[in-house]
Amino acid sequence: QVQLVESGGGLVQAGDSLRLSCAASGRTFSGYAMAWFRQAPGKEREFVAFISWSGGRSYYADSVKGRFTISIDNGKNTVYLQMNILKPEDTAVYYCARKGADVYTRLSSGYDYWGQGTQVTVSS
Repeated sequence: QVQLVESGGGLVQAGDSLRLSCAASGRTFSGYAMAWFRQAPGKEREFVAFISWSGGRSYYADSVKGRFTISIDNGKNTVYLQMNILKPEDTAVYYCARKGADVYTRLSSGYDYWGQGTQVTVSS
């Protein structure tokens, strides 16, 4: 069993930065992959960023490329999402998720464990 706990969300102004954290317990990241998704009110959950367990491969949604950076600390079993130059359209609940294989996918159905989410609100 794996537990994922996100933290770091909050209310910020446009142009500000936030760093989200996702702490995993139960099993290590070895052989798995992690991702961040987000869901805005009235919208479907969407892919934000992916990282392989080694940290050697990462992919981003076009909407966040160049502004967000995903990273992983295997020693701490923690995944991070550094979010810079935040925009009002980044407002959403952000979820981290674990994929049971180190294979890239943007589909939420491909991930087997999810955190409870952390709210990010960006005011204009």
